[in-house]
Amino acid sequence: MSALKQRKSVKGKDPGLESRKPEAPEDPSTRTPAGDWTWWMVPWTAAGATVAVALGLLSCIYVATLHENDLWFSNIKEVEREISFRTECGLYYSYYKQMLRAPSIQEGLLQLIQDNVTESKRTINILQRMNIYQEVFLSILYRLLPVQEYLEPIYFYIYTVFALQAVYVIALYITSWLLSDSWLAGALAAVWYIINRVDTTRVEFTISLRENWSLPFFALQVASITYYLRPQLKPLPQKVALWLTFLSTLWFCLTWQFNQFILLIQALVVFALDCLDFIEPRKVTLLYLVQVCSLLLVWLLQFCNTMILGSLALSFIISVLFVKHFQTKLKTGGLMVRMGKLCVHVLLVLVMTFTINYLTKKVLQLSSDEHIYKFIKAKLGLGLTRDFDAKLYLCEEAFGLLPLDTFERLTTTLVLYPYLCALAILLVVLVAISLVHLSGSGCSGAQSEGVEHRIHMRPDVAYNLLHTVLFGLLALSTMRMKYLWTGHMCMFAAYGVCGRELWGICLGALRCNTQTKLRIVRYAAPSLLLAFLYFKFWPKIKEEVSELREFYDPDTVELMTWISSKTPSTAVFAGSMQLLAGIKLCTGRALTNHPHYEDRALRERTQQVYQIYARRAPEDVHRALRAAGADYVILEDSICYERRHGRGCRLRDLLDVANGHGHTTQCKQCASSTNEELWRQPQ
Repeated sequence: MSALKQRKSVKGKDPGLESRKPEAPEDPSTRTPAGDWTWWMVPWTAAGATVAVALGLLSCIYVATLHENDLWFSNIKEVEREISFRTECGLYYSYYKQMLRAPSIQEGLLQLIQDNVTESKRTINILQRMNIYQEVFLSILYRLLPVQEYLEPIYFYIYTVFALQAVYVIALYITSWLLSDSWLAGALAAVWYIINRVDTTRVEFTISLRENWSLPFFALQVASITYYLRPQLKPLPQKVALWLTFLSTLWFCLTWQFNQFILLIQALVVFALDCLDFIEPRKVTLLYLVQVCSLLLVWLLQFCNTMILGSLALSFIISVLFVKHFQTKLKTGGLMVRMGKLCVHVLLVLVMTFTINYLTKKVLQLSSDEHIYKFIKAKLGLGLTRDFDAKLYLCEEAFGLLPLDTFERLTTTLVLYPYLCALAILLVVLVAISLVHLSGSGCSGAQSEGVEHRIHMRPDVAYNLLHTVLFGLLALSTMRMKYLWTGHMCMFAAYGVCGRELWGICLGALRCNTQTKLRIVRYAAPSLLLAFLYFKFWPKIKEEVSELREFYDPDTVELMTWISSKTPSTAVFAGSMQLLAGIKLCTGRALTNHPHYEDRALRERTQQVYQIYARRAPEDVHRALRAAGADYVILEDSICYERRHGRGCRLRDLLDVANGHGHTTQCKQCASSTNEELWRQPQ
């Protein structure tokens, strides 16, 4: 690559020009992979590794302490502990509990493969439908390890999730270290992640959410890709990095059902960098193959889950590889010729992607993820919709735009300023170098004779730049996706504070870019910033972890106790998705519906069950409930007299709109209910 190759110095060059391209400081922390190691590099690297582990453990202990202090988890009853797993968290944890209660591992797996409790009147394969291999693996591990005498199953579970937070922080630390060649950047990234906890993680109160399992592996994957794309990397480290990328991608895909959309964004990043000549074609192809192999292996492990075959990510990668194979002269010609070829290339890839995806879904009759595309269509304003599922997502705050107070908090911790500065400068550099590449440098990056670049950008930096841009746009559009962005923001901002390239550009613009000044700035800036953050936020963290609360939900505890003691073990319950997940966990009773929404038949049944809150005749509601096999239905006054959403976004309003009854409604079935009640359905 032209912007990445080391060029020989030429006699007679302008000394001002040379000053803009200083040699790397002699400090070992700033050496490139091809640089020679010195005796000082061993203790320096050991110190950096020690700090990484220490900050990872600190983040783990921090969220574990917050979880304990917020619920007094160690002192409450088992049923209260289980109730604290709200909504879909309770559903996922119930399978871990189910595996442990099974007579054997084989029997437990068989119960999951032939499950008739999660959805009444249906036998489904939980391992195919949901991403719960982490619960299966953890339950087997708990059975095999000698920890049962002194560690309860629920603690084994939550401590594992909290330990993954340490992995997450260490992965961010390593990525920032790799980009800046200074572990001070890693320390700054980890500290920013910890003090911005409100915006970087929600693991302390949503332990079982799939993202809390998958994002640590996603961060490891980004770190592996960053290392793999480093210039002058020898063949053996490249192979190791590629295998690490594959393993982390596999675990990420296996633990989260939204993996296909995240990999699609990553594939778009790689595609853009390939078109702009920032990554070698061989590395691009191998990264694509890693993604394809990971998706196909997950497809096999999930018993040939057709949703994966119908993913846009798989269709896009196949299209890119196919078009690249036949469009061999894409990277030849001048600027206008290259731009024209690039437009045709992008158009061909997009057309082929949507064609393959459409045909795949038609052949396999896929409709599991259609609610996501309906939601995206409605969110983009592409026509009005009366669709219940799309409006259900649109009315949730988590799927709305990123609130402005997020930026206020990020500004308070000083992470937003260096992030935006680094982003602006590097985007300008990226555009400038891209124009040079497209002007005739070709895929090899060779320049015309007598031309010398004043700036350059490594492929690992370019990858993380586009990564943070695309995931930033995703976070701005959908608040729930901000956790994919804010952690990477902390890492990228730390690189902006410590990076050689950025400070070289800034000092070069001031005409004072010397090796000594560059070294001083790169180490003084993060050190001062770390000191400031410590004195400002450490007292707040100590105050936060000293606050003691207690779990208190007597109504739900009474409900679960009543169900366990007063209803048959074969009883089937209908109600809201969120509450039913807790019923399955605490009582083991069968459900009509649940929060895992990636199935069309389940979505249709959920809408039918929710007719208890709509303006429908009692006979119609009763018929729908009996068709779902319900014996009991739970009515919640929090839904009947909902105040959390405004008019038009209340559940009863959404149902009436979907039923063609307009926007105004009354919850007649709940009119006489001031508390949560149980109704026995007649046979």
